[in-house]
Amino acid sequence: MWTIAEGEKPTAVVVAVQLPGIDEAELTSSMEELERLATTLGLIPVGRVTQRRTALAPGLVLGEGKLKELAAWTGGTGEVLGYQKPGRRNDDEPNDDDEADDRPEVFTNPYDNSAPPLEAFGPPEGVSAAVVLVDHELSPTQQRNLEKATGVDVLDRASVILEIFFRHAKTREARLQVEIARLGYLAPRLRESAGNEDRVRGGVGGKGSGESSLELDRRRIRDRIAELRRELQAISSGAATRRQRRSNLPTVALVGYTNAGKSSLMRALTGSEVYVADKLFATLDTTVRMLAPPTEPQILVTDTVGFIKKLPHDLVASFRSTLDEANEADLLLHVVDAADPAMPSQLEVTRRVLSELGADGAPSLLILNKCDRVSDEDLQQLMLRFPNAVPMSARRPDDVAALRLRLIEQFAGAIEEREYVVPWASHKIVHALHARCEVLTESHTDDGTVLTVRAPKRTLDDIAAALANAGGDAA
Repeated sequence: MWTIAEGEKPTAVVVAVQLPGIDEAELTSSMEELERLATTLGLIPVGRVTQRRTALAPGLVLGEGKLKELAAWTGGTGEVLGYQKPGRRNDDEPNDDDEADDRPEVFTNPYDNSAPPLEAFGPPEGVSAAVVLVDHELSPTQQRNLEKATGVDVLDRASVILEIFFRHAKTREARLQVEIARLGYLAPRLRESAGNEDRVRGGVGGKGSGESSLELDRRRIRDRIAELRRELQAISSGAATRRQRRSNLPTVALVGYTNAGKSSLMRALTGSEVYVADKLFATLDTTVRMLAPPTEPQILVTDTVGFIKKLPHDLVASFRSTLDEANEADLLLHVVDAADPAMPSQLEVTRRVLSELGADGAPSLLILNKCDRVSDEDLQQLMLRFPNAVPMSARRPDDVAALRLRLIEQFAGAIEEREYVVPWASHKIVHALHARCEVLTESHTDDGTVLTVRAPKRTLDDIAAALANAGGDAA
């Protein structure tokens, strides 16, 4: 896999093809997201190259004209020696796509608002890119041809996400999951190195052609993936046992798009010091904490890995065991960034991935997070579109307290006030009332202790039943 040396921050140019059904706003949003991924990876995006096409060019992604424009950013030739474009009979007979590929387009540098549009292709003077990022999933052939044409490393969206996951994984389980996905991505992209193409001698007696070094490398990868899956299965079994032990406690799972604010909300609801950062995929490891202050019954809150558009399938499959926390939750909180213009499509991505994992059966509640960054007019429009959503900000204590109260009501009933008269002979119930309820008033009479308390209905009913068995009274 491609790596960056410590302290190095290479420049990158982002490439995207606008396919049918993709409007300008969606294309721009997707490219901006890839640029944020690049920044998380340690790259510096300096430019963009886009083209409208009915489909990705089979071998080169871009048309010939746009390929030369891309090469101008990297110092490459813009050509792949020996490559013959599919559908072309010879150099004198261009096919119908050639004309569309090389249409002149006006390029505007999105990183320099003062610069006028450039009629000619290529970067502004003195700007170059050391890496090409493609906002699509590339086949091994497409990736190899682009590298030959540009003379630099080419990363597709999947490889960028995999590299970020690799860097941010902390626990053994997350590292195993990411390594399985990375090896699955690497296997079809292995290349025979020069001077290393001889076939290893065959088996008995050394006769036969045996395996080439490339075949050996691929077999080693398959064996390694099998070994990692066995180890992951053992770890996953332990996680399943832990989930079984706490299955009698209600569980709330925070799910949503990456950087929607799930970890910030987790910290606000539980008071735990979970890692929070304004970057994509800051959280990869599942964290389970108790809702704070403790409730009756105790409510567990689970923070899960975030989703993103075009998430590699191997990565989704590898993280299936981690996302089982969401699958077994009693309530899903779909956390979205209300200030992000792409929020509706991000919500759709989350729902689609959860559906693929079979984790969409639990009741859910939509949380419009970061509403402190949304204008009143925009928030009103959001509430009209999502009338059952909860608008809030994880940074506002009142909003967090209101959500906490709603979660308590979800699992323990509405908060009520009651008065109890506890006989002196059953004074241990007074201790239970202090432990499980909010005591508003307390006084003493000849018959016992009189308390006015506030607690969820389920808790009050439990105490009333215990009090009735002890011969006490509930007013």
